Amino acid sequence: MGFRSTKRFEHLAFLNLAQNVVCLVWSFIMIKIWSNGKSGGAPWWSYWSAGITNTIGPAMGIEALKYISYPAQVLAKSSKMIPVMFMGTLVYGIRYTIPEYVCSLLVAGGVSLFALSKTSSKTISKLAHPNAPLGYGLCFLNLTFDGFTNATQDSISARYPKTSAWDIMFGMNLWGTIYNMMFMFGWSTASGYEAVQFCKQHPEAAWDILLYCLCGAVGQNFIFLTISRFGSLTNTTITTTRKFVSIVVSSVLSGNPLSEKQWTSVGMVFSGLSYQIYLKWRKLQRMTKKRKPL
Repeated sequence: MGFRSTKRFEHLAFLNLAQNVVCLVWSFIMIKIWSNGKSGGAPWWSYWSAGITNTIGPAMGIEALKYISYPAQVLAKSSKMIPVMFMGTLVYGIRYTIPEYVCSLLVAGGVSLFALSKTSSKTISKLAHPNAPLGYGLCFLNLTFDGFTNATQDSISARYPKTSAWDIMFGMNLWGTIYNMMFMFGWSTASGYEAVQFCKQHPEAAWDILLYCLCGAVGQNFIFLTISRFGSLTNTTITTTRKFVSIVVSSVLSGNPLSEKQWTSVGMVFSGLSYQIYLKWRKLQRMTKKRKPL
């Protein structure tokens, strides 16, 4: 009678590499199927800088968890829309309107307020960990790098209007593969060799990794489709809202009534989202009127 191994797979960077490779192959196939020989998208080399920040940023987020609690990181990440707008303006001169800033602040503030009111005093006390400044510093760098990544993707889409979602997916994962390959296999004692050996000894782990990567590839399709058509700020708003809605629904279904402060935060988030939808609709109406012949 066989038994299941109790060994843990500890090479998280290898998961990033594996997902990069699978998503790279997936996007290449999609480009070949749907491009019909058309060109005009952004060249592959234009993603090199976004590839660096997209590779290092998430790693810093994982490292930050060693020094601050998960609720603290959720609080920090709830304001991700602000770095996206700040880096877009600072690096690429992308202009956002005051109403767009108001929408982002409402959503970020609402999620933060909800998370704080849901967190116990015992958990909040953990935020005063001796290494908390290092954890928050890593979290800040993670947000800054994410902001640069998203701003660069927006800039590329603006410079090359014919760039498809799969072009972005291919470029980002190509550079992610290159950088992660260098990190995982760049020297004889690199951890990539240990990860491969682990998968050889535990084939069931390799299948789990493959399933994880395939799910990631499907998810990336929708992420880059949103970025290519609506921009990174919209994508960030969607991902932030998704997490928030799942928390609210989970609280309601589990029979935990929301407090007055939590209902206030729900109102803030959906006010921000409703206002943003209205702004998008109004912009679309103006564009439609301009296209009508006189």
